[in-house]
Amino acid sequence: MTRQKILITGASSGLGEEMARRFAAAGRDLALCARRTDRLDSLREELVAQYPSISVAVRELDVTEHDSVVRVFGELRDELGGLDRVIVNAGLGKGAKIGTGKAHANLATAQTNFVGALSQCEAALEIFRAQDAGHLVLVSSISADRGLPGPKAAYSASKAGVAALGEALSIELSRTPIRITTLLPGFIKTDMSAGAGDDAALMASLDEGVSAMVDAIEKETTRAALPGLKWQGIDAALRFLPNSVTARFV
Repeated sequence: MTRQKILITGASSGLGEEMARRFAAAGRDLALCARRTDRLDSLREELVAQYPSISVAVRELDVTEHDSVVRVFGELRDELGGLDRVIVNAGLGKGAKIGTGKAHANLATAQTNFVGALSQCEAALEIFRAQDAGHLVLVSSISADRGLPGPKAAYSASKAGVAALGEALSIELSRTPIRITTLLPGFIKTDMSAGAGDDAALMASLDEGVSAMVDAIEKETTRAALPGLKWQGIDAALRFLPNSVTARFV
């Protein structure tokens, strides 16, 4: 099945922006959401100029505002004449050691990454249940496999919530026409990962990372750690090795 009408949140930069380019090149119609509308407008102009046969609709969206999520998803569905796939991609990567007086960063990360993802799932699945079809994609992280210490604690916890949500929905909807995919990317080079520090040695290029993501999305894989065998191995190690072993390298 070709999912022709695709909504992507967090589409103004990084993984979302590059996924939009890939799907546009494949001739898909796009609904793009983000808080930064200037970048969305520029992306829309670029895609329409390069692929004049596709439709590209854009909306400003803060995924932490549930009523706005429901309204914007509904507007974009109406503008494109339906939605076949929703990619829950919007997220934050900031954080601080818990208890060091920087709770605002951790609370914002948790609110955006998990509560915002839940809000998007609510809005998307309301549409998909009504039309009895659709593909919901949740972008989690390899950090969902194991709680990470220090400034990554809130981030890994929020992404673990997203992964658990995807797993729950895939089981619930397995006998329906609605498909669920949960992606667990490793370190991929984006603006958000610019301060990765020691993680830079494991960093995949944006091209490699998004190519793997789009491939898994198009195959409608239930769960995919990516890109490549390296991250599949890390995924398995983090999930199944004891804490006494994984604590040495997380």
